[in-house]
Amino acid sequence: MTSALSKFSARRALLLGAAGLAAMLALPGVTAAQDKVLNLYSSRHYDTDEALYAEFTRQTGIQINRIEAGEDQLLQRMRTEGERSPADVLITVDAGRLWRAQSMGLLQPIRNAVLEKAIPAHLREPDGHWFGFSKRARVLVVNKEKVKPGEIARYEDLADAKWKGRVLIRSSTNVYNQSLVGSMIATLGEPATETWAKAVVANMARAPKGGDTDQLKAVAAGEGDVAVSNSYYLARLMGSKKPEDQAVAAKLAIIFPNQDDRGTHVNISGAGVAKYSPNKENAIRFLEYLASKQAQEYFSKGNYEFPVVGGVALHPVIAGWAEFKEDQINAAVFGRNNEAALKLMDRAGWK
Repeated sequence: MTSALSKFSARRALLLGAAGLAAMLALPGVTAAQDKVLNLYSSRHYDTDEALYAEFTRQTGIQINRIEAGEDQLLQRMRTEGERSPADVLITVDAGRLWRAQSMGLLQPIRNAVLEKAIPAHLREPDGHWFGFSKRARVLVVNKEKVKPGEIARYEDLADAKWKGRVLIRSSTNVYNQSLVGSMIATLGEPATETWAKAVVANMARAPKGGDTDQLKAVAAGEGDVAVSNSYYLARLMGSKKPEDQAVAAKLAIIFPNQDDRGTHVNISGAGVAKYSPNKENAIRFLEYLASKQAQEYFSKGNYEFPVVGGVALHPVIAGWAEFKEDQINAAVFGRNNEAALKLMDRAGWK
């Protein structure tokens, strides 16, 4: 089996050849400091974000020059560009990726009263390197015909032998799972978390494959009885106009784990100001905008994500899920535990 260190290193390997990187550096759409420009490096790939960014430009007159790529490509690009980087803001999903950018020295800390008031402390990096702007809960989704209400209630229950051959979850290379395990390391300690991970592997219905939606469809098809998924993947099926998606959703029920103790693990989509931002004032203004109630509604209604700011209207599909207890562990903690989580999962045989 590939070692955890190999996985961890490969994940950070240069993803672009010299010619490819040179081509990226020459792309139009990035520029040096100007009064009405913001250079945004984004690994979010949601069509609904177009309206989010267009509204910022409408309100401020600041033109957004957006470069979209995978998170590893963007981080490598920023590191290669160094002090010459035109990047003003990095926006990406998962605290593990934000922590990676911070550890590479690609983000600068900012103190900002607007952001610190609007965003709960556990959803932002303590020194201001990055801030969460939307939440996604890591939940359990069960086949309603196979699992009785109350039969499973905690992440820890996935290790129970009664679930042998019944658990569906994606690969250990998935950052969402790494963050979940990283949060458990912080709460339970590494030895107990490793014991749990080994038991989960033993209970898997099949070797991990596919994304969260694939796990949900497999539960509906009877390949397993309980899946681990981000909440918005189920919401997408529920909100879909496709009959086949509606048929899948009708067979499933959502469970927010650990409601009687620490609460459900929540991860974030977040952003930070680039270390060498040539338009720092515009960058900070953009982050403040993302924390506004109007922008928060875009996150919720566009991708079924939970807002980080209180009093924001939710998409009707997830309105009934709003009142759940969430784990208050700081996102920076499980971000920092990312490497340890990956190594632990490798030792547990989690492919």
